Amino acid sequence: MTTAVLFDFSGTLFRIESTEAWLRAVLDAAGVVLAEEELTDTARALEWAGALPGGAAPVRVPEELAGLWRERDRSAELHRAAFTGLSRQVALPDPALHDALYDRHRTPAAWAPYPDALDVLGALRERGIRVGVVSNIGWDLRPVFREHGLDPFVEAYVLSYEHGVQKPHPRLFATACEQLGVDPRTTLMVGDERRADGGAAELGCAVHFVDHLPAAERPNGLRPVLDLVS
Repeated sequence: MTTAVLFDFSGTLFRIESTEAWLRAVLDAAGVVLAEEELTDTARALEWAGALPGGAAPVRVPEELAGLWRERDRSAELHRAAFTGLSRQVALPDPALHDALYDRHRTPAAWAPYPDALDVLGALRERGIRVGVVSNIGWDLRPVFREHGLDPFVEAYVLSYEHGVQKPHPRLFATACEQLGVDPRTTLMVGDERRADGGAAELGCAVHFVDHLPAAERPNGLRPVLDLVS
């Protein structure tokens, strides 16, 4: 019998905006105007660089950032340094825009829940199944959940930067189970990264993977979770 479900954040319950929308929002806020073709080309370069947290992975991590990239989710400072380092591989009209881009991705406006997230979390609540979020991240995602109305369904947040350790290390999953008061052997972990989220299996958790797709392309990707816990 399943007593709890742990969810990853990015690519599982929420999806970040597109790289172009991200760049456009920051340029608009800064009052910077780029020709449409230049904006499109810049967004493409930022995506290739992997500069948007929660977006596409870097095509190539520069050698000087490789160590930082591996440890990026262990602290807020490492996370910012890694992603602004990737962003700075792309020329922008004002160097201050690199930090503005990083700050934009931490806002609730930059994220959208998957279409079925609210219904699935509500159904789990009705069944008496406890819910936690376990995320590799460098900032506090709780405001995103509050702004989009999902926070009332989450009883525990275990974030890598708050514990100094990243998934797949089992300590994060164990901490979530402890906070929820549940046995890992009756807990399901749901995520989109096989290596990171698959670490829960070391504790005896069942694991289920979803596809990391734009929200509009994955309207029902979370619903199989309800069958798995029935």
